[in-house]
Amino acid sequence: MPLDKKSLLDAVKEAKEKSGQKKFNQTIDFILNIKEIDMKAPEGKIQEIVELPHTTAKPNKICAVASGETALKARRANADKVIERADLDALAGKKKDLRKIASDYDVFISEASLMPLVGRILGPVLGPRGKMPIPVPASADIAALIVKHRKTIVVRMRNQPIIQCSIGTANQTDEELVDNIQAVLRVLEGKLKRGLKNIDEVFIKASMGTPVKLKP
Repeated sequence: MPLDKKSLLDAVKEAKEKSGQKKFNQTIDFILNIKEIDMKAPEGKIQEIVELPHTTAKPNKICAVASGETALKARRANADKVIERADLDALAGKKKDLRKIASDYDVFISEASLMPLVGRILGPVLGPRGKMPIPVPASADIAALIVKHRKTIVVRMRNQPIIQCSIGTANQTDEELVDNIQAVLRVLEGKLKRGLKNIDEVFIKASMGTPVKLKP
């Protein structure tokens, strides 16, 4: 399977051309069909956070669960939402509010000491969405973490040997999109049993376009 930079650039360019001009900024998806893998074994359960080299036009919305000084730092760092302990206690049992929070935010960061409470209250809505909070110690640089997670994506494979993730938007340059794709491939190379040899087919697709298959 050709995964060199030129092949990826050609496929990205073709995917953009096939999607046509739209009035909104389309998402670009990277789709992989995986072969020769046991889906029932641990190798068939992939869930990795990948930091992309280029922030997309749709940076992640960050929700920080923190207390005291850490909560203050999260607000100063422009976290999209900060939930303190009293707020978290107040959310217990409010299914509608919890579902809205789970839908509205892309990445959740939690002070490590609050994780047991977060797991009990937010876990039932975040777990199924693959959004369980990232625990951080109180001494962590919360501002740096928020900047980092603005441009992270979750790469996961569950139940079927398929990986699909958004690696950017159509208004990014072809080179930026390929850099993001290569960041995903570097992580998968270390997670798949046979590395990139486990990749059977590769497609690149704009949200309103037809998939472009990399030519063998």
